[in-house]
Amino acid sequence: MRRREVLKSISALPVIGGAAESLTGAGIKPDAAPDYFKELGLRTFINAAGNYTTMTASLMPPEVLQAIHSSAQQYAMLDDVQDKVGERIAKLCRAEAAMVTAGCWSALVIGMAGVLTGMDSKKAARLPFLEGSGMKSEVIVQKTHANGYHNALTNTGVKIILVETVEELRKAVNEKTALLWFLNREAPVGKIKQEEWVKLGKELNIPTMIDIAADVPPVENLWKFNEMGFDLACISGGKAMMGPQSAGILMGRKDLIAAARLNAPPRSGIARGHKVNKEEIIGMWVALDQYIKRDHKKDWETWEKSIALVEKEVKSVRGVYTETIIPPVANHNPSLKIGWDSKVIKLSRDELGKRLREGSPSIEVISWEDPDSIRITVFMLKPGQDRIVASRIREELKRSVV
Repeated sequence: MRRREVLKSISALPVIGGAAESLTGAGIKPDAAPDYFKELGLRTFINAAGNYTTMTASLMPPEVLQAIHSSAQQYAMLDDVQDKVGERIAKLCRAEAAMVTAGCWSALVIGMAGVLTGMDSKKAARLPFLEGSGMKSEVIVQKTHANGYHNALTNTGVKIILVETVEELRKAVNEKTALLWFLNREAPVGKIKQEEWVKLGKELNIPTMIDIAADVPPVENLWKFNEMGFDLACISGGKAMMGPQSAGILMGRKDLIAAARLNAPPRSGIARGHKVNKEEIIGMWVALDQYIKRDHKKDWETWEKSIALVEKEVKSVRGVYTETIIPPVANHNPSLKIGWDSKVIKLSRDELGKRLREGSPSIEVISWEDPDSIRITVFMLKPGQDRIVASRIREELKRSVV
């Protein structure tokens, strides 16, 4: 599939559109499209929580849907698609090479496998059984970064070695050390920061990998860590980039991406089940391309306006207070914490979440953090949904005032 063919076919589509526009762009008449959610009795909702995996991440824009539809009409060799799309993604992200994976977790597993096996197919066939294989078997991780996502690496059979300081890291390095892994989400709390982590990897001649799963925006993070010197970077494709939820990107050193590909479909091996079809590969590339081209300043201003709208509405209720929260790293976008005086408003956090979820329309918010408060994000909302969210939250808070 040539890039010009994809872009030519989608050039007439609007940048932002509803489901009907998306279907029309894909050559499907909206009136003829069945509502499968309705047929299956599934609850759909306004997502004011965020692009969580459990909530099916993001909604793909028309350009991505059209790319998926177009590429589903012809056959192509899977490796050829990965080759060509990988070249485009690498150029966009300023990396030596890249590939599309089955999400960020998959990128971690496949990238780790490539580090262990190199281009040795016999070693690839042995994973995850490292004993007696001649492969290295340990990965060094900061204690504050070991929050669950590091377990993806252990799928290959490696052992995690936890450290806190540079001195501990140096002492932990031995002939078995295969990788230094960094979770960018936890960068603010770790004692060793990104630049020093990369520097240590270069000095000790050990590859470094960074997990930036939900770390765009800002858009610059797509190339920042490649330029910083990390040997591999892994990111989710179905979050802010609005690509297929089951897609992600592994990018970095050319030799390590080639080794990762040796362990990836269509070849048999540890990652055979991490299959990504041609439609998802091309859809991921188009999503990335479209995301980079967006007016990110305008997006941010739009989010701030929506936050202000909701804040004004809910603060009209006695006993309510608000706080704008912008996470420093992961999911870096403005969110609004909505709290209340429990002496004035007799309503629990869980009950408010339940009422919003079971109301019409159904709304999902973040209702599992602090007591007597919820938090919302707005970057997932469709135009006009900010008013609906504001009105419903205000309604439920107001009716609970004593």
